[in-house]
Amino acid sequence: MSTATCMRRLLLVSVVAGTAMALVAPTALAESVPLDDPIPEKPTPSHLALTLEEFAQFPQTTTTPEPVDPRLVRHARINYLGELPDGSGRLYVPDLNGKLYLVRNGTPQVYLDVGATFAPDFVSGRGLGSGFGFVAFHPQFARNGKFYTVHTEWGAALTTKPVDLTAQPNTRFHGVIDEWTATDPRADTFSGTRREVLRLGFAGQIHGIQQIDFNPTARPHDPDYGLLYIAAGDGGQGAANGNNDPQNLAIPHGKILRIDPLGTNSGNGRYGIPAGNPFVGQPGALGEIYAVGMRDPHRFSWDTRAGNRMLLGHIGEHAIEAVYDVRAGDNLGWPAREGPFVFNKADRCHLYTLPDDDARFGFTYPVAAFDHDPPPGHSCTSDSGHAIAGGFVYRNPRIPALYGKYVFADLVDGRLFYTKAFQMRRGHERATVYQLQIRDAAGNPVTMQDLAGSTRVDVRFGTDRRGDLYVMAKANGKIWKVTGVSCVAPKAEEGQ
Repeated sequence: MSTATCMRRLLLVSVVAGTAMALVAPTALAESVPLDDPIPEKPTPSHLALTLEEFAQFPQTTTTPEPVDPRLVRHARINYLGELPDGSGRLYVPDLNGKLYLVRNGTPQVYLDVGATFAPDFVSGRGLGSGFGFVAFHPQFARNGKFYTVHTEWGAALTTKPVDLTAQPNTRFHGVIDEWTATDPRADTFSGTRREVLRLGFAGQIHGIQQIDFNPTARPHDPDYGLLYIAAGDGGQGAANGNNDPQNLAIPHGKILRIDPLGTNSGNGRYGIPAGNPFVGQPGALGEIYAVGMRDPHRFSWDTRAGNRMLLGHIGEHAIEAVYDVRAGDNLGWPAREGPFVFNKADRCHLYTLPDDDARFGFTYPVAAFDHDPPPGHSCTSDSGHAIAGGFVYRNPRIPALYGKYVFADLVDGRLFYTKAFQMRRGHERATVYQLQIRDAAGNPVTMQDLAGSTRVDVRFGTDRRGDLYVMAKANGKIWKVTGVSCVAPKAEEGQ
């Protein structure tokens, strides 16, 4: 597509949906073979450039205790932006180091200090996901004042506070979900009560509970309304020899769970297990499980034009950063699969092609993906410094050129991508990944590394009730709002 064509398309108000893509014919292979470059296609340079305008600057925060990993030394470990479901227009932002902020007119103020509430057991200085990880407000928050947080604990908590579901051996961290009830939901500072809902034990410092959230597309009387989704990683154990936790239906690790936080029919009596969960009643399986086979289910969101269509950004082990269309009962395959490839624990330098009889396993494969492409000479067993930051399908008609596009990123180097939502279809070819360009408010070409002032950006995304898109960086604790799209000449991909 030429730049002129792009310009003409920006003038269109309506969006024409595409047709479904053809099924991929299975490749006839006698056995799995190793691959040096699993996804040889690079992200396609796009004509589109997002205009980012600075929206908010957050105060500097520090970890508890002081970190030993320099990747935790950030200005502010802000990792999400959302809007309270009460019509007030207030935005909320959690900081992994402990603070929950409300934001009005771009100005943050502390609503609740989660870290201080749970001291001295609270920990944010060990592991990339440790600390106050996420917050989710109940869809009836305006009436019931309820919201939910997840944080990590260690120290005395490991021996004095029992977990609710089977823990991994040699537990080093607890991931804890609490319910808070505000006395006055309209207040800008929390006052009220709290209770613990669920506590999980993880053997590693990484891949704990990454996100909790409610389906914003569900309405009262829908089966999904008011159910809390929980993305629980494998505790960093899924690639260990002999470990198969993400495939073990008796434990919560490497799964997406779904619970009713207002129910009582769970083992601890503090939440409910929805009758519609796919493994309810199956002997030996946790009824809380919604989907299985995950390494690090980092961020999920719903396409607001597609009901229960959950899109998950899943961080890979060796090479694959993937987006999945997740449904009840799905098995993403980890650790037998990484993305649409065989993962062989005995060979940490390659992924392998799928076997001829792969269909019998029933694994679900990505609807979009990119791989790491490490530089020449990089050790195949070392972290190449890439990871996906899952985002959102943009459905705000205010920017027609972005409408219907799923925007996501490489959270480390800050490259921004998109795919076309109508191409992201299970059982079809993976959607083409396009790399976006960026312009600042004055129209100057920039990168997220320029805006963040660091080569490690730590990108995350957020959205408000109107569907506006926000981009944030832990590196300097800033949030930018996407205010427009322009057409530019495409340039070769950077940052590989």
